Amino acid sequence: MSIRYDGQVAIVTGSGGGLGRCHAIELAKRGAKVVVNDLGGSVDGSGAGSDAAQAVVAEIEAAGGEAMANGANVAKYDEVEAMVKQAVDKWGRVDILVNNAGILRDKSFAKGTLDDFGLVLDVHLMGSVNCTKACWEIMREQAYGRVVVTTSSSGLYGNFGQTNYGTAKMGVIGMMNTLAQEGAKYNIKINALAPTAATRMTEGLMPEEALKLLTPETVTPAVLFMASEDAPTRTVIAAGAGSFAVARIVESAGKWLPEDEQTPEGIAAHWDEIADTAGETQPQMGAEQTVKMVGLAMEGLGIKQD
Repeated sequence: MSIRYDGQVAIVTGSGGGLGRCHAIELAKRGAKVVVNDLGGSVDGSGAGSDAAQAVVAEIEAAGGEAMANGANVAKYDEVEAMVKQAVDKWGRVDILVNNAGILRDKSFAKGTLDDFGLVLDVHLMGSVNCTKACWEIMREQAYGRVVVTTSSSGLYGNFGQTNYGTAKMGVIGMMNTLAQEGAKYNIKINALAPTAATRMTEGLMPEEALKLLTPETVTPAVLFMASEDAPTRTVIAAGAGSFAVARIVESAGKWLPEDEQTPEGIAAHWDEIADTAGETQPQMGAEQTVKMVGLAMEGLGIKQD
């Protein structure tokens, strides 16, 4: 089976370099027309310029592909709307959105400023929201869409000095979980990439021999899969150095406590049972938690369930 995107239009944010550049080039190689979006700023989000995006477009065109450069700031919805309109005006549709744009303002929570915190959330979280919102109605009307958000192990598991970044990266998972439900009947699938790659953001964090393995090219296949017709939905794929894994949020089976034990002391006394990993499940929607909790209570109270 060959995965291709002939006749499809893709928008890749932050694609002037690193992972985004690789995503854009590989999508184009497989037939997609690509909007190469990049503000052209530094890793911390300062500055702007179109040279990086233009260079990627030139690379795509030299290989026989079709692309356009766009310098929209993903944190500004009016600029994002204009970018999407530009794509639709030229190519008639938007099939694939890869939310890749990001910045870093790493500091411990004690030392970081709220301004930096807000800026990181604006780019990573609201940038993903803005771009997805601008494409959403188009994808609904054409009954097709593939959206990729970029999460991180820093959001899924935490990483010292990255409270702002981790908060934003976990936020896109909440967005994904709900939009997967809302988009299902319109054939819109949304998934998340948790990448490990040697980019401007990882320089100086790892030994040289490890960085040589962590190329963007070893991550992009996961994006190509998530952007394909037969992609899963509501899935977090971790990728790096040619290895791929699925990350899941699970919930323990839980334990109902009698009324006289529904206390902090009762929770402490039964903690091992409450936190037992045996019987963990992966809920598919928030309501499942409510159904489970009520079911446990009814069972504990001896109330017959229909």
